[in-house]
Amino acid sequence: MRVGRRAAFVCAAIAVGVFVPLAILLGLDVYAHHRFERGVLVNVWGYRGPTIGRKAPGEYRVAVLGGSSAFGFGVGWDESMPALLEKKLAGSTPRVRVVNLAYNGEGAYSFPFTMDDYAYLRYDMVLMYEGYNDLLGDPATPQRQVFRRESPIFRLTGYLPIFPIVAREKASVLLYGDTRAVYANAHHTSVVFTPGLAAKTTAEILTSAAAIGESLDREVGRTLSPAATNPAPTAVDGSGCDGVWAPYCRLMFTAVSKARGMRKDVLIVTQPYLLGDRIRAAHEAQQKTLETMLARKFGGDPGVRYVNLGNALDVSDPEMSFDRMHLTYRGNDRIAGDLRRPVQEMAEKSQGGRK
Repeated sequence: MRVGRRAAFVCAAIAVGVFVPLAILLGLDVYAHHRFERGVLVNVWGYRGPTIGRKAPGEYRVAVLGGSSAFGFGVGWDESMPALLEKKLAGSTPRVRVVNLAYNGEGAYSFPFTMDDYAYLRYDMVLMYEGYNDLLGDPATPQRQVFRRESPIFRLTGYLPIFPIVAREKASVLLYGDTRAVYANAHHTSVVFTPGLAAKTTAEILTSAAAIGESLDREVGRTLSPAATNPAPTAVDGSGCDGVWAPYCRLMFTAVSKARGMRKDVLIVTQPYLLGDRIRAAHEAQQKTLETMLARKFGGDPGVRYVNLGNALDVSDPEMSFDRMHLTYRGNDRIAGDLRRPVQEMAEKSQGGRK
């Protein structure tokens, strides 16, 4: 009898020790989603903006992939390029819905994973709007971040916990005045803020809270998901890419090939060129390598289209960009306006072919 009671007590203690903290953190996470998802973060399913329900008959869906410029770093979800693109397409036939699957810091490597993770949304087009994150590092080692796959909970359930992100962002802002400690690839001003003792203490508390949430996430991963966080995407040979930007080019070839294999339309977009003679020359060379590959490998495919918006706007104009990279509402509106016709034309052609 004593043994039975002791075993029951041990089980109860384990349950309290594991499930109560998880319940508390889940409550905090749901609150964080409710508080921040319509502002600067993502919804419960890990993408930006309101959740998208069941696909309507005749609806054409566009999935936007990319990094912080596609995500809309620095502006609200409704001022991001994908949201503004959907607004400009309102009233079109077929009806077009645009879902923002981009995330800060991600590059071409992440695209196949994101396509798989959100295949349930039944999107019809993949709009690839990225190049910066693979441009600003070593060309030989492109960016390999796949943010959502870092969460075992997301990999298992599709639910993305954001409380650790919120806590770390607030801690970073208190310490540095921005989110540099969270997003290594985000570019900020050189202003250095000196935190007071109270701010440092608050930041430490927030960082500790985030660490608790992340440790529980890892525990769930170790217990339930032995799979690696980011297994290598299936390699696709035959890209023909060469030169300095060959690694980036091959990743884009793999992503486009995967999308076409999934029978999705593909629109590849070059972002506004960055400033400075050397960085602009590198950006132009990177995108020229991409354009050449697309023409060679997909030139006869009506389901693949390339749009170069390198000269669409001047990122030195503060009305267009607040940091010479990430766009303001007006900058995103300009890009969305330039993409409205290509998206509408592809949607009309796709839907017409299905009749």
